Amino acid sequence: MSKVIYLIGASGSGKDSVLAGVRQWLNTEALRPSPNLMIANRYICRDWQSGNENHIQLSEAEFQRRQQLGFFSLDWQANGLRYGIGKEIDLWLEKGQNVLVNGSREYLPTAMTIYGKDLVPVLIKVETDILRQRLISRGRESLPDIEARLTRTQQQFASSKAKGPLDQCHVINNNTNIDDAVLKLISYLNSLSTRS
Repeated sequence: MSKVIYLIGASGSGKDSVLAGVRQWLNTEALRPSPNLMIANRYICRDWQSGNENHIQLSEAEFQRRQQLGFFSLDWQANGLRYGIGKEIDLWLEKGQNVLVNGSREYLPTAMTIYGKDLVPVLIKVETDILRQRLISRGRESLPDIEARLTRTQQQFASSKAKGPLDQCHVINNNTNIDDAVLKLISYLNSLSTRS
């Protein structure tokens, strides 16, 4: 049975870089047996040039129209932005493809309700001190904003409401070289394909 691999992690954990590494791996695997994997693009109400993510930019009006027409399989709001995963992923699942999705920690319980046992949550985890340094190096937020973000992340992992779903995640540590995290995720994806 095909799976939705639902990738989550705190801002600065390296999700976008890990996804870029998996995309690169898929491109080099093109002439070999298919790994049965598709990577979903997110639809976001954010400028397509901002951040490192390969996403599809929508205006608020476009997003709402697609949402009302039922064109998203998953959609949520976070950090003042709207995010959606298109219905195309359901077609990919029907065609026997596993689908890798850049998800949201807060939306994980809803995503698990929608896809049930066919959803496999994967958490990219980084130690707090390393995450702090990455956020500082990124230079997008002030130090008080970074500390507030780190506090929210720690509280979320500690809360009993979030703990259940987060405890079900396959964890990939990204405390060192990004290539190590990419290889760990690829290895896990290959194990899922073998089980399918």
